[in-house]
Amino acid sequence: MNILQYESKIWATADLLRGSGIKESEWPSYMMPFFALAMIESRLVRMFDGLKAEIGEEAFANIDKDDLYDMIKDQGQGYNLYIFEHNKTLTDICKNDKSFDIDFDAYLNGFDGETKDLLGVDVNEGEKFLDIKGVISTLKAKKVLMGYTKLWAEIDLKPFDNSEITTLEEHIKRKWADISAETAGEHYTPDDVISLIAEIIASKIKEADTLLKIYDCTCGGGNLLFGVEDRINQKFKRLTQTYGQDWNDPLYALAKIESRFRLDSKIEYGNTLVEDKFYNEEFDVVVANPPYGLSWKGYQKDINNDKTERFKFLPSVSDGQLLFMQHLISKLDAVGMGVVVHNGSTLFSGDAGSSESNIRKWMLDSDIVEAVIQLPTDEFFNTGIYTYLWVLNKNKQPEQKDKVMLINASDKFKPLKKSKGSKRREVDEASRLEIVDALTKYQDNDYARVFDKEFFYFNKQAIMLTNVDEYGNSFETKLKEGKKSEKLTPTRLANGERELSEFLIMSFDSTQYDSLADAFAQDIKPFIASLDYKEQPLVITTVKAQYWYDGGQETLIKEVNGKKECLGCGKIVVKSAYKKASKKQPECIEISVDLTPDYQKDYEIIPFHKDEAENLVVIAEFMAKYITKSFRYFENVVGVELNFNKIFYKPEKLRKVVDILAEIDALDGELKMLDEGMLL
Repeated sequence: MNILQYESKIWATADLLRGSGIKESEWPSYMMPFFALAMIESRLVRMFDGLKAEIGEEAFANIDKDDLYDMIKDQGQGYNLYIFEHNKTLTDICKNDKSFDIDFDAYLNGFDGETKDLLGVDVNEGEKFLDIKGVISTLKAKKVLMGYTKLWAEIDLKPFDNSEITTLEEHIKRKWADISAETAGEHYTPDDVISLIAEIIASKIKEADTLLKIYDCTCGGGNLLFGVEDRINQKFKRLTQTYGQDWNDPLYALAKIESRFRLDSKIEYGNTLVEDKFYNEEFDVVVANPPYGLSWKGYQKDINNDKTERFKFLPSVSDGQLLFMQHLISKLDAVGMGVVVHNGSTLFSGDAGSSESNIRKWMLDSDIVEAVIQLPTDEFFNTGIYTYLWVLNKNKQPEQKDKVMLINASDKFKPLKKSKGSKRREVDEASRLEIVDALTKYQDNDYARVFDKEFFYFNKQAIMLTNVDEYGNSFETKLKEGKKSEKLTPTRLANGERELSEFLIMSFDSTQYDSLADAFAQDIKPFIASLDYKEQPLVITTVKAQYWYDGGQETLIKEVNGKKECLGCGKIVVKSAYKKASKKQPECIEISVDLTPDYQKDYEIIPFHKDEAENLVVIAEFMAKYITKSFRYFENVVGVELNFNKIFYKPEKLRKVVDILAEIDALDGELKMLDEGMLL
């Protein structure tokens, strides 16, 4: 029997939900708890039958009930007293509509405490996980509870082993992902991507007597974590153990239920970024597909006060992907490796000096990044964007030291015959093997390149430009040594609309303003702030001269007795300030005018060289080549970004003009023939 025969049968249960007026986006929340029931029941019955076979029918019949329950509990897979004592399953319960409600309630309450918590059997407030209580309440109100339960009871998973049930579970989760990005789809990773991740990991590990510990900090329903484990187990005899954490209620519950049927698997509930449930553990392998663009504002205070030292820098509060990245790196053991799925923002978001850039720099400085792989678009169920696999490795081969490989696998796919949500492509087996082969060889080819890690570094050099007029002069040359500006003592200020002749104001119009401070706030301050010497004429008059800015020549002009002098490029800075009364002076408004050089802060992006002295030479040569104005160096910040487009961009080959004209002539000929045919 092929367990996937039940896929369509399980999905057909949604027909009853549709007929009950339940929205499609809500179907997963109604299907998850009943699918969990079918999974749990089948495995408990298999376990119970296994104990019978192990002990023997005759011995089993005579075993003390308490001893039997102790044996069942020792299996660590949970239990259901109703099933074991009454020898009834969901199928039996659904045969009698008169006792259904009582029997179904007894069935649910027959589970062990942990299972009831995960299903949400008793909970009234707080964590509801699969919330079967709420689901049952709604289905009862719509009078379809028994009919819905009967449909699920017809799905007999008992003949199938754990691996087969897990396969069916992943297919169903994918279906849920198609219709609801708010539930399973948020964390669902397609089978082909899981297989690629597993192939990458398999290429890095070896057979050994030691346990291989695999960790996923955002495990969701466990499809990535358990999928990788299953594929590793198919290739190696090495023992594996999985660890996962998530705080999506229903997905955590599904992963937790699944974990009980795996060898010593540990799944915990909670926000990994705030409360790491495996704080004292390190792992051989980490995998994760953290949510993209997830805001961490709601727990920003906890992150800011984190004492674990796992977060070297805090990225923008609007996207926590690089928080998860730092956390995962902190969980690797001395020779650990990992594969993490991210969108493109982790490659290039944030300018030099930003937390995002600093995190990338820290990762490359630490030489923990072995490769980044660009996957095809339309690969995930809920988004058509490019996604990327970061391959982390604390045990790089000698030829990989201080290197980073970029693999452009955007064309390594096979189109799906039928789209699955946004997913229209899959990385097929041949493509997966090709990608892993390129990673293993670690050499340049048509779609992959190896770089020194410093290739991705760049200098963001800050400079202060000194602007000059059309004659190449700056007002800076007119200043006395050590002076940054020339203070004027104005007698008049005019901008064409208004003029001021008072620069120490101590009185105000009481018919318009309540106080001098009020006059300052409502009149003087806004007027001074609106002055723009470049946009409108602004003339400053002193006892000896007049000053203004000539936009045509980009220079300050000083005029004395009709004689004009160009002072060089500069600024007219007008300031106003309100001063409260003191023992030495009454309250007043002061207006001041300064002439200053016209400085402009700018940034230049310059290639980076790992040798400090050579890097200074590179910067100097760049400035000499491209900057013609006088300038002063300010701080230099080193940034890091990984830009696939820049490296793998292939310009479209232009056609020859002769060929284009010939094609146009041919089309014209065809049109004429069509016209002549229509006329005939």
